[in-house]
Amino acid sequence: MFGFVMADMKELSKEEQARYNAVYCGVCRQMRLRSSGYARLGLRYDLAFLSVLLMSLYEPEETAGNRACGFHPISPRPWVDNAYIAYGADMNIALAYYNALDDLEDEGKVSAKAASRIFGREMEKIREAHPEKCRAIEENLAKLTALEKENCPDPDRVAACFGKLLGELFVYREDIWADRLCGLGDALGRFIYLADAAVDYKKDKEKGRYNPFIAANMAPDWDAWENILVLQMERCTFFFEQLPLVQDKGILDNILYSGIWLQYRNKQRRQTRGGQK
Repeated sequence: MFGFVMADMKELSKEEQARYNAVYCGVCRQMRLRSSGYARLGLRYDLAFLSVLLMSLYEPEETAGNRACGFHPISPRPWVDNAYIAYGADMNIALAYYNALDDLEDEGKVSAKAASRIFGREMEKIREAHPEKCRAIEENLAKLTALEKENCPDPDRVAACFGKLLGELFVYREDIWADRLCGLGDALGRFIYLADAAVDYKKDKEKGRYNPFIAANMAPDWDAWENILVLQMERCTFFFEQLPLVQDKGILDNILYSGIWLQYRNKQRRQTRGGQK
């Protein structure tokens, strides 16, 4: 479901590219330190965006380093670290864990069982540190799964579950920015869910899997889908622009105003080449 909230790297300056990669490597490094090297398989750029956003909003003190790793054994990679990098790592692990449990229950995949063991190693600590966030993930994924099993024909209702989940994760602390962060995350979560449904329409139909647009008896319609997605992103950027962001604002702008749409159009083109009109 993830894979949309990424930067348009060609439009970033060299300094911004280095900074963006250092945050990503920082989250990856923390996932290894907090769990295991295998846990890094659950790393998503979408939640690296969350770390950059929170860092820009709260501007914490940072530590930095430069080292090689299992994914990059030859060339050392710069990384940065702070409380929001660690938070992003925890949320990556928690989402990967609950998603693996969901896949295990639905399909009984051996890979899902292995993933649940990998990501579950540190879940007791993560639950203790972030009980409300873990509860939000568990409850909203359960609601989402139930609606999908019912073949819910209302795309908004199903997308709202993932929106609420992400909205909860975007609120790091209850302060004056909490409502705006929640609104931003909620709209972004809805966008991710519906964009994923659009680009997976053909594959889901061929395999007989749930898709909210299929359940709603919608024929493939990229124009209609894009109108829906534009409304969600307008809501997302409405809350985004109310935050007093200076540090890394160029990276965040790039992701929300360019990178997301680049990823969506790339996935859309792959579907169109496959014969979908």
